[in-house]
Amino acid sequence: MAARPGYGQPDPRNPFNNPPQYPQQQQQYPQARRDYDAESDLSDHYGSRNESTAHLTGNSPYYDQPGDEYKSRDDVSDDGYSRRYTPSVDSHMSMPQPGPPGSSEPYPAWSSAKQIPISYEEIEDIFLDLTQKFGFQRDSMRNQFDFLMHLLDSRASRMSPHQALLTLHADYIGGQHANYRKWYFAAQLNLDDAVGQSQNPGLQRLKSVRGGAPKTAGSKSLDNALNRWRNAMNNMSQYDRLRQLALYLLCWGEAGNVRFVPECLCFIFKCADDYYRSPECQNQVDPIPEGVYLETIIKPLYCFMRDQGYEVVDGKFVRRERDHDHIIGYDDINQLFWYPEGLARIVLQDNSRLVDAAPAQRFMKLRRVDWNRVFFKTYLEKRSVAHLLVNFNRIWILHVAVFWFYTAFNSPRVYAPHNKQFPSAPMTWSATALGGAVATLIMLAATIAEWFYIPTTWNNASHLTTRFIFLLAILAITAGPTVYIARVDGRPGSQQIPLIIGVVQFFISIVVTILFGIIPSGRMFGDRVAGKSRKYMASQTFTASYPELPRSARLASIMLWLLVFGCKFVESYFFLSSSFSSPVAVMARTKVQGCKDKIFGDVLCQNQVIFTLSIMYIMDLVLFFLDTYLWYIIWIVVFSISRSFALGLSIWTPWKDVYTRLPKRIYAKLLATAEMEVKYKPKVLVSQIWNAVIISMYREHLLSIENVQRLLYHQTDGPDGRRTLRAPPFFTNNDGRGFKDNFFPGGGEAERRISFFASSLTTALPEPLPVDAMPTFTVLVPHYSEKILLSLREIIREEDHNTRVTQLEYLKQLHPVEWDNFVKDTKILAEENPEDPDEKVTSSKTNDLPFYFLGFKTASPEYTLRTRIWASLRAQTLYRTVSGMMNYSKAIKLLYRVENPDIVQLFGGNTDRLERELERMSRRKFKFVISMQRYAKFNKEEKENAEFLLRAYPDLQIAYLDEVPGPKGSDPKLYSVLIDGHSELDETTGQRRPKFRVELPGNPILGDGKSDNQNHAIIFYRGEYLQLIDANQDNYLEECLKIRNILGEFEEYSISSQSPYAQWGHKEFKKSPVAIVGTREYIFSENIGVLGDIAAGKEQTFGTMTARALAWIGGKLHYGHPDFLNATFMTTRGGVSKAQKGLHLNEDIFAGMNAFGRGGRIKHSEYYQCGKGRDLGFGTILNFQTKIGTGMGEQMLSREYYYLGTQLPIDRFLTFYYGHPGFHINNILVIYSIQVFMVTLVFIGILNKQLAICKVDSQGNVLAGQGGCYNLIPVFDWVRRCIISIFLVFIIAFLPLFLQELVERGTAMALIRLGKHFLSLSPIFEVFSTQIYSQSILSNLTFGGARYIATGRGFATTRISFTILYSRFAGPSIYMGMRNLLFLLYATLSIWIPHLIYFWFSVLSLCIAPFVFNPHQFSFAEFIIDYREFLRWMSRGNSRTKASSWYGYCRLSRTMITGYKKKKLGHPSEKLSGDVPRAGWRTVMFSEVIWPICFAVLFIIAYMFVKSFPDRNGDQPPSPLIRIAIIAVGPVVWNAAVLLTLFFVSLFIGPMLSHWAKFGSIIAATAHFLGLVGIVAFFEFFWFLELWDASHAVLGVITIIAIQRAIQKILIAVFLSREFKHDETNRAWWTGKWYGRGLGSSAMSQPAREFIVKIVEMSLWTSDFLLGHILMIILTPPTLIPFFDRLHSTMLFWLRPSKQIRPALFSTKLKRQRRWIILKYTLLYLIVVSLLAALLVLPAIFRNEIHFNCTICRNI
Repeated sequence: MAARPGYGQPDPRNPFNNPPQYPQQQQQYPQARRDYDAESDLSDHYGSRNESTAHLTGNSPYYDQPGDEYKSRDDVSDDGYSRRYTPSVDSHMSMPQPGPPGSSEPYPAWSSAKQIPISYEEIEDIFLDLTQKFGFQRDSMRNQFDFLMHLLDSRASRMSPHQALLTLHADYIGGQHANYRKWYFAAQLNLDDAVGQSQNPGLQRLKSVRGGAPKTAGSKSLDNALNRWRNAMNNMSQYDRLRQLALYLLCWGEAGNVRFVPECLCFIFKCADDYYRSPECQNQVDPIPEGVYLETIIKPLYCFMRDQGYEVVDGKFVRRERDHDHIIGYDDINQLFWYPEGLARIVLQDNSRLVDAAPAQRFMKLRRVDWNRVFFKTYLEKRSVAHLLVNFNRIWILHVAVFWFYTAFNSPRVYAPHNKQFPSAPMTWSATALGGAVATLIMLAATIAEWFYIPTTWNNASHLTTRFIFLLAILAITAGPTVYIARVDGRPGSQQIPLIIGVVQFFISIVVTILFGIIPSGRMFGDRVAGKSRKYMASQTFTASYPELPRSARLASIMLWLLVFGCKFVESYFFLSSSFSSPVAVMARTKVQGCKDKIFGDVLCQNQVIFTLSIMYIMDLVLFFLDTYLWYIIWIVVFSISRSFALGLSIWTPWKDVYTRLPKRIYAKLLATAEMEVKYKPKVLVSQIWNAVIISMYREHLLSIENVQRLLYHQTDGPDGRRTLRAPPFFTNNDGRGFKDNFFPGGGEAERRISFFASSLTTALPEPLPVDAMPTFTVLVPHYSEKILLSLREIIREEDHNTRVTQLEYLKQLHPVEWDNFVKDTKILAEENPEDPDEKVTSSKTNDLPFYFLGFKTASPEYTLRTRIWASLRAQTLYRTVSGMMNYSKAIKLLYRVENPDIVQLFGGNTDRLERELERMSRRKFKFVISMQRYAKFNKEEKENAEFLLRAYPDLQIAYLDEVPGPKGSDPKLYSVLIDGHSELDETTGQRRPKFRVELPGNPILGDGKSDNQNHAIIFYRGEYLQLIDANQDNYLEECLKIRNILGEFEEYSISSQSPYAQWGHKEFKKSPVAIVGTREYIFSENIGVLGDIAAGKEQTFGTMTARALAWIGGKLHYGHPDFLNATFMTTRGGVSKAQKGLHLNEDIFAGMNAFGRGGRIKHSEYYQCGKGRDLGFGTILNFQTKIGTGMGEQMLSREYYYLGTQLPIDRFLTFYYGHPGFHINNILVIYSIQVFMVTLVFIGILNKQLAICKVDSQGNVLAGQGGCYNLIPVFDWVRRCIISIFLVFIIAFLPLFLQELVERGTAMALIRLGKHFLSLSPIFEVFSTQIYSQSILSNLTFGGARYIATGRGFATTRISFTILYSRFAGPSIYMGMRNLLFLLYATLSIWIPHLIYFWFSVLSLCIAPFVFNPHQFSFAEFIIDYREFLRWMSRGNSRTKASSWYGYCRLSRTMITGYKKKKLGHPSEKLSGDVPRAGWRTVMFSEVIWPICFAVLFIIAYMFVKSFPDRNGDQPPSPLIRIAIIAVGPVVWNAAVLLTLFFVSLFIGPMLSHWAKFGSIIAATAHFLGLVGIVAFFEFFWFLELWDASHAVLGVITIIAIQRAIQKILIAVFLSREFKHDETNRAWWTGKWYGRGLGSSAMSQPAREFIVKIVEMSLWTSDFLLGHILMIILTPPTLIPFFDRLHSTMLFWLRPSKQIRPALFSTKLKRQRRWIILKYTLLYLIVVSLLAALLVLPAIFRNEIHFNCTICRNI
């Protein structure tokens, strides 16, 4: 009934409230299992524990009596609790209550009954002792004690306590896979510790590495050292092992941001451990005050990290303007500790080195280290595209070199001697063989680029030099022979020697290409991965310990890539290369006759064909790259689907198999049946599980009472009077046809969940352990400001007049069945407690209206709360996540009760005590922590919602940051605080009393937030595993039942009973540990309209289909979401995510790469899924894609990509590349292919337009009698083939989703979903999102500026105005789309083929996609109001500051290049601008100066070619260069003149009219109007000069735009200084008031700068004005079609027109206003459009009537 807690009371009508009581009298149990003490009453115990919140801290003085502290426990009075660490209520979320029912053991598996190696009290004493010796915080000590006890309890519940402690020590400190041990050997500390302190160990050690010191026989060999280590570990006492663990955890628990640098932490721990064992530490009497460790060890390191990214300005921390290559980040700090040379750099303030001190003294000296002099960059993350070359050089070689081989072979005409048709044989061999030289050149370029990223001071650069020299030699071998052959070619005499040389050269080249394409560059000439040299040990350990693949998977991996590249090379050869040979054959020798230019003569135009051919070569190369991705998709899908059949996951298994066997499978796979004594029939146990699942669905309103009746197990009276269980007809029915609908609503959530549950159990699952033996795990959710619970106001009010629908209405339309069930439920509730007893209960329809409309009739809180909860559980809220994840607790209780019937027996009828026993178990095994970073700063509503969560789920724990202002002038103190629902409320403050409050070294949020948020709360997790969940996920009871199986995937259930340290035992611990187990996600926002569905489909294919195949062949990383992590593995290696600001934007994938490079396996399980919400609106989806894209740009810069790219073996490298960056690089190439192809079309169009093309017969032979014609027919065939290629690359994007649906939901569903996508125009969205991906990566690699974009997750029903969409997408996409439209227009005018229609579609998508997917875009009234808003936006912000204006938009897009001034002037308009570091000048030169100039030159050449032919009268045309220069530069000069005139006007008149507010706007408007007139006039003049020839005019306009773009970009990039953060200068320019603007000394230089800015701005303004109108005109026709808005909404929201959303309601006054606005602006719009149209159309119509006689015109 009512769903989760806080809903309603049990419903008496509902027969399943109380599960059936099973007959207990029949069998007599001789005695209760274990030592259950049925008498002891728990209730009292709870009471006594709850009195003091923190027993541990108590009020005892700080140990002033040294003798007292080790009193035997017996004579400690009651008050002794203050010293004895009894875990209080607060030290779990729980009552400290596990153990046999009724026992009061806090950690039952670690109790005296179990032969524990070391008692609870001794462990306490160890912690107290360490805390006093090192000055740790008390709260941190209590927290870590509880942490360690939970770990021991978790382990010891499934093995002996002795073994539990042993394996734990092995995992943290000394085992084969312990990070500490790996580091110890990598940093070569074994040499340091072996030398002994007599001779100076530090220097000694460095010598020994370089082989300088005399080696004693064998003592230093690695194997010996490893054996010595193992013996030491093996002989260690359990007490010492525990002490080491405790010390490590205490160091880790207070480390704050230092937890991100794991090897630094290892170093601190080692120093502390050495110090502890020294006599001076043992003899120390006084305890060290608490907080000393934090202040002296951690804080200096933290301050160094903080100061890298922040500086103090006016007492506030401000982000420094530094890019990654100037910030010493976490990874650089960490890598210092990898190498002995690094440790040797650690110097104290007195200049002595730390390593020169004896190990035992180092800890005390750590506080005197001057960290600022120690650290340096170990890898430079410079922004540059060259990263792609270094990291993925093998990809380039496999493509470019092979392309060379193919193309050189197929274009013999290009290198044939002038007098011959074909080259000689040696020449052909040798020219083709240059592919090897190409491969070598790529390697050389990569090596040179690598030098820029690796500091030469570091020990990595030596092998680069050797590699460089080797490569030069190879280049000589592969390229040299060609020079020789070219010289002797064609000479009379023997051809034998050149031929032999050519053939040998060819085969050498093939070998070279294969080697370079396969061997990782990091393993060439000095093997960094498997080399035995001690030098490479650290980088092997931490970056190249890739886990081995099982043989079958490795074979599959190699197979996959052989198939992909096999297919690709064959297909590309025939489809791309050999078919390219015919255009090459006709074009290579063609010289254009009869053309001449005034300035250049015939140089340019004769070579025009060759020029076009070279552009076609580039096009072919791009297609060559795209092909690979196409084949990768095809084969990965094939592999994935075959894998899914192998795992048994598919809809194609018959109903009988899936559903009829479900009860057996539940018994066999979900219940730990091996351990149970069989007292009940399996059916009895299964029925409890199944009924619980069905009832949970009923409570979530997915099923109605009727459905439930048919799905439950019922008790019936059998013939002999005994009661029997009847299975539901659902299981007994054998054919699934048409029968499903009787059981649950068709196509609903219940059906999806039950069918997934049933089919998932057909796969192989790991065997579960009994509940009390299962490991403890924690769910961790980072929360920033996501909605916790929807408020009533949010649900039943529209956001604004653009929305038109309330959230509740929208949800009701999306989930009609669930709403119906909810309403029935509410009515039952309302009838039970009628508010007004006098009112007669009438069952009339009218009475029920409020229920169906709002879900409540009386607005009392309990009813409104139900509606709020119902809506919150269907939106993306934290409440949904919490209530979903709390199903774990229900599942554990359910399993425990079902598997231990004797417990039910034991408590007889006392349900309270039974419930408490079950609670105890679920608390012991499952913890739930939400890291609410902002909790202390919540507003009232958020506070209430958080409090509601704690009341509904008392076991929920919330970790938050608490800030306490420090004394004046000092930094505030920050604390990590933990509370839960059991923490008492403090009456005075209204806050809950914290359980733990651990001080941090400073503000932990230094990065993008999420990873820091996870890191500060990580100390509060408990147990062995973590599940990372985002605040927009969900979970279901039936999935939670599989938790024991999922945790079994970590392969730690049956640990060998050998000691990991014993001589013979360590073999069993060889296997790489499993670091991450990935799971499936179900996107619950699918079906919410087309965009939600596309986003869901993307995630579905990536999260299941690709992940399944990638995990199998070892290429899956970690993508956040519902993955389970091996907590010990991850936390000892730097935590669950990385946190450097900007660089680690996609924080979770770095954790995956980190785990993978350090030897952790990553698995993927198919049988478990969580729900996940995705973005639903056009803007938010693209924000998300921009975040992913910029994040990928940052990943390209990162060292992880460098390591993976240069060290992985080829098959795993390809898997990594195509699974991750390849997707994005493919997107960049797809967009490039469109652009390059457009340019190619323009050039081919020019040839077609100006030259006479030969006519051919059907065989393709040129017909006779056509003098002076050019045979370009093969070229047009090639164009068609290209279009087909590009089309295929786009269509292939839909294949995975289609096949995924086909396998999981059947043919019909797959076709329907695909059909819906196409009808909803999703291809338009695909094209657009490809552009957004590609643009976000490229701009990130050039300018940076990656930041976490908070992606809104609401429902997208709001209409966004034209201006907002235009300003958001003009830069990324619309401008480029419009330029390509012009190219396309020219191509269409000059070579029309039907294939171009596809391109019109694609290129238009780039311009209009944002508007097509905007709700209600095509409603006429809104359209005209948009037009008004657009005109106002264009002209705002010139006399007053406006938040949204064209000027602000233009300025913001400029600052990426200019950057901001540093001055802080505190102007109100400073908020308009974020902080973006200025881009480096090299990148700016390339992207903003050189590139635009090249583009302009390209089109100038094209235009000049067209103009170099005689006109109709045979006259030679005047120089086109002069004409184009006048028309392109003319408007700029005109603008400058206008601006100068107006500048003086405003300067002299402005101050006089200062009281007139609008003066600035008037001047600005005048300028803009004149600018518009100017550009139109110049265009008309040009139109006339071209004698009204449309195609020439279009080409001219293309050229003019290219030139003007180049001019503007150069002006901005070269001539502009940094920008002010306010817009005072703009207003000063227009109003003439330059004084009093706070410009200070720059008031003199600013007008000059502003003049340049204004020249650029005028051009941009006019172009934006015209562009906006063109877009409006394109969007007008649909607006005029009646009912189009209805149709459009159906397409967007997938709601039938009848279900659709009513028009907005306005007041009469507003209506009148709107009517008047619409009338006025429709008229204005018509006038402007007619004017623009007239300027284009009239001259074309009256072209023969218009004659001017002007001599100047003839000369330009």
